[in-house]
Amino acid sequence: MDDVEVRELRYFRAVAEELNFSRAAERLGMAQPPLSRAIRLLERRLGVQLFERTSRHVAMTPAGEVLFAESAKALDAVTTAVRSTRRAALRPPALVVTAKPGFAVDLLRRIADRHPEPVEIRLGEFGERAGLPRDCRTDVALLGCPGDQGDLDVEVLFTEQRVAALPVRHELAGRCSLTCADFAGRATPSWPDASGADRAYWSGADVTGSLGTPGPVVHDSAQLLAAVALGRAIALLPGSVAEAHRRPDVVYRPVVDATPYSLALAWPAGARDLRIARFVRTAVEVSEAQPRPGAVPAG
Repeated sequence: MDDVEVRELRYFRAVAEELNFSRAAERLGMAQPPLSRAIRLLERRLGVQLFERTSRHVAMTPAGEVLFAESAKALDAVTTAVRSTRRAALRPPALVVTAKPGFAVDLLRRIADRHPEPVEIRLGEFGERAGLPRDCRTDVALLGCPGDQGDLDVEVLFTEQRVAALPVRHELAGRCSLTCADFAGRATPSWPDASGADRAYWSGADVTGSLGTPGPVVHDSAQLLAAVALGRAIALLPGSVAEAHRRPDVVYRPVVDATPYSLALAWPAGARDLRIARFVRTAVEVSEAQPRPGAVPAG
């Protein structure tokens, strides 16, 4: 069997996503007949039928469904290889690191100030940071709650207790401490594109096995605390976030059995870039020297 070309996989995915040869051809900037011929050639090469076709309908076959899932991984790998190659040829002098705005960026600044080599800090968004080192857009990411990152190597810098954020007049606000079971059935903030594991972690369900009720969608800690203050949700937060966001309409209480929050550096597994190794060493030294965050503020 001849090797399948990247171009053919892109053609196939366009048809699979549109389920219409005319729209797929328009999207690809080509005429329909060459696209149809390319798909037929791909089917002959693979020895399988990828699409069921009628004059009114196009649908993927079971073989097409498999190729659709697997081709995404292959094309991502090609894209990563191209980016990595270009970065190797045009290696910038600075190590590129990323973190979500807030305490993590403050920590990165302290690490960068201590580090003897140039460092460029880029701000990331929720759900994006773990992907950036994987696709070679950055060298290192500072991640909260890293968990199992699979194809990333991880160095945990510290862990801290998590707390509940509650409206000041909430029925649980009068208690000295809470447990994850207190979140069961209550609305907790929702993060865009969060995985099932993320949702369980931020609602305490990773401990209780019982998911809370999805609450308002938030994009940062300011939106999250506004939702809490308005009584639309209660939230599990790292203690450092509570320290940095004291406000009269929100109280914080320790959650004694919550899985601790970890802050860790992550980079592509097996990376041989000595700049990363040196940066990680500096980060460990800085994190060990600074006071640990996470004390629960009164209020």
